[in-house]
Amino acid sequence: MPSFEGLTLHPPIEPMETRQAQRIPEGDDWTYEPKWDGFRCIAFRDGAQITLQSKSGKPLTRYFPELVAALADLKANQFVLDGEIVIPIDGNLSFDDLLMRIHPAASRVERLSRATPAVYIVFDLVVDADGKALVALPLRTRRQNLERFAKKFLRPKGLMRLSPLTKNIEVARKWFRMGVGLDGIVAKRDDLRYQTGERTGMQKIKKQRTADCVVGGFRYLEKKRLVGSLLLGLFNDQGLLDHVGFTSSIHDDDRPALTKRLQALIKPPGFTGKAPGGPSRWSTKRSTEWQPLNPKLVVEVQFDHFTGGRFRHGTKFLRWRPEKTPRKCTMKQVRRENRSALNLL
Repeated sequence: MPSFEGLTLHPPIEPMETRQAQRIPEGDDWTYEPKWDGFRCIAFRDGAQITLQSKSGKPLTRYFPELVAALADLKANQFVLDGEIVIPIDGNLSFDDLLMRIHPAASRVERLSRATPAVYIVFDLVVDADGKALVALPLRTRRQNLERFAKKFLRPKGLMRLSPLTKNIEVARKWFRMGVGLDGIVAKRDDLRYQTGERTGMQKIKKQRTADCVVGGFRYLEKKRLVGSLLLGLFNDQGLLDHVGFTSSIHDDDRPALTKRLQALIKPPGFTGKAPGGPSRWSTKRSTEWQPLNPKLVVEVQFDHFTGGRFRHGTKFLRWRPEKTPRKCTMKQVRRENRSALNLL
């Protein structure tokens, strides 16, 4: 990584963190921003030296050459910005296309950077264009500096955009309800200094959605012949049951009885469309084994994201739905309303 000796802050630095909250806080000392569904990124520039740093401190520079070029084109010669990398596809934001960038082949990254260029959405200015560190200033002052920076250096509709901010909680609630591209809302105290690595004074309120899914199979625990996870399915437009994810939030006390219940329903094929995948470099032989079930059971789960035909993370078990007809568990539940968050930029 370059030395960045001309900057008052050198990479890597820990970005400010947020803590989870259940509802949007209210009060005159709070400001609200969209929580973008992308990669958190701190951008450093010191003359010709440019580095993109992930939240965990790892370099992202080689994966986004178009952003490096956009940063190099700015008239400001030195700065440190905090923001989010996203990839717009057909007016919406695609996390799947973002993941495709993390690839070892430079030729593939270069091709994708031309086909699906990323956008850097900036929400904080850590070091200004004069090389002055702003970490000790309150957010309200840093935001004023960031808006001046954006007005002077950023091009409208370019690859670098200023993230919106509001003190109006009704506007924040409207953002929270938007269907595409936003991961929720971030609430920040406007008197907050830039506290690297800390979670005080910033809250994230994430949208949690629910879906009724068919249990198309299950896996045993690694070392016990008890159910470890339920494999979830939704019927696609062709009427086939696609594997879309899993839930493993099962209470230990419930495992023995649930195992017997599931074993009585074992019947191939389980999933008639997309089935659970095969081995990967992270899996063991045991973890790839699964038992197909007669699609009789319906479970309600809570999830945050559904992309690329599956739940991005593991889901939270909420309850059984014995009154629900399995055939009613379709992909329509997880299709978001088409209100692009890009219109906010």
